[in-house]
Amino acid sequence: MQVNANSMMAHQNWMSNNANNVANVNTEGFNSTQTTIQNPSEGSVQAVSSSTETSTNLARELTEEIPIEKAHGANAVAVKAYDEMIGSLIDLSV
Repeated sequence: MQVNANSMMAHQNWMSNNANNVANVNTEGFNSTQTTIQNPSEGSVQAVSSSTETSTNLARELTEEIPIEKAHGANAVAVKAYDEMIGSLIDLSV
């Protein structure tokens, strides 16, 4: 359950960085932020961001939003299933 929550937060961080890059695509002197998702240890997921001095690649930024959205949705389904199972267990114990 915690790994799903960590993954959702990491993907939100990645989406925020992408949105910032897209919003500033025409800003002179703007350094885009590149984000990758890493698993540094068992059960851990984190977004690692680094600033680059290259221009923003709008096509890449927009296409990266698709897997971010899908991963966030998949984690939300897992959290919902966990919540339903806990609710069923509580109903059984009453």
